[in-house]
Amino acid sequence: MTPRAGRIRETIDRELPSLLDLYRRLHAQPELSGEEETTSRTLAAELERAGFAVSEGIGGHGIVGVRSSGAGPVVMIRADMDALPVAEETGLPYASRIVAKRPDGSTVSVMHACGHDIHMSVLAGTARVLADLVDEWEGTLLLVGQPAEETGRGATAMIDDGIFTRFPVPDSALALHVGPDLPKGIVGFREGIFSAGSESLDIVIRGIGGHAAHPDRAIDPVVLAARIILAFQTIVSRELPPLGFGVVTVASIHGGAKYNAIPDTVSLQANIRYFSEQVREKIMESIRRITRNIALSAGVPEDLLPEVKIAAESVPPLVNDTVLTGRVSSILRDTLGEERVIRIDPLTGSEDFGFFGMLEPRVPLCYFRIGTGGGPYLHNSRFAPDPGPAISLGVFCMALAALELLGKK
Repeated sequence: MTPRAGRIRETIDRELPSLLDLYRRLHAQPELSGEEETTSRTLAAELERAGFAVSEGIGGHGIVGVRSSGAGPVVMIRADMDALPVAEETGLPYASRIVAKRPDGSTVSVMHACGHDIHMSVLAGTARVLADLVDEWEGTLLLVGQPAEETGRGATAMIDDGIFTRFPVPDSALALHVGPDLPKGIVGFREGIFSAGSESLDIVIRGIGGHAAHPDRAIDPVVLAARIILAFQTIVSRELPPLGFGVVTVASIHGGAKYNAIPDTVSLQANIRYFSEQVREKIMESIRRITRNIALSAGVPEDLLPEVKIAAESVPPLVNDTVLTGRVSSILRDTLGEERVIRIDPLTGSEDFGFFGMLEPRVPLCYFRIGTGGGPYLHNSRFAPDPGPAISLGVFCMALAALELLGKK
């Protein structure tokens, strides 16, 4: 281990008990997307204690911590802060018991079921390490707590609120995610496409309502919805090139209110996944063609044809910069060993970190995963990775990568 890596490890070992306490507090008090008020204050206080000048309320509850140490590159490190509408079933002593109220007055349980509590703890730990090793770097650090990743709106909200005009524009941006499908202690990298683009769709299928005893006097949108959903299943298998990745899922269907009344409308919530813009365009064209033509075949008039609208939760593919990713993965391999830093396949999950790399001039991105070693997968009510090894590895990787990218004193 190099002297620099040794100093990072010493600081992590000293700070880990405190970081685990922070993790447990964040885990026990999760907040939904766009509602991260207490979470952002907690993380902001952590960054301030590490000597960062923190600005709050950016793009909602987003925060940016800035610390400079002379002239040099600008490196951004981002952690997501929001939790999910999931009822926790881990049995942990610090399990979430939070219940939140939705705009319609209904309530929902809330849980950190995607590891964002670990990500924030890593960000806080990285701040402490880089403050401790300030004599080893030159440049500017931007530590970002991002809201609303789960809805795909947080990154664009921070961009729209001026994160790259109110603060220095990064020369590179880093982020990580826990990976229960990777063995504990393994770091997963890849250049280029890292995760899929995701398009969420609201589809309204109209018919003509009527009595269940006289379906001949109606145009049944429930039957239309069934035909449309089944037809969607052939898009990937029969319309995409065999090597063109795509997924089409209808995850929600709602219509009608009574046993014997045919409704006027049925609403679908669908989601597509893709790696290339060509595949995205083909899937979208197919969805619009199928919904329209099945409705026409049932006699639906032109003014009642289905509507297909793209929801705000949509995000593009996350694309890692080849040069930056090669540089970061190389320093980690040199330090951790070849067997612990591996190249992984693209993920079919999605992530809005990619928006930070889509402005001109382009900010190079490097996003990677840290293995947590099995157990229930992300978004599961029993998701409970071992936080100590994950936080320790995450801080080590982030701090080492940042020091590699910042100018050396």
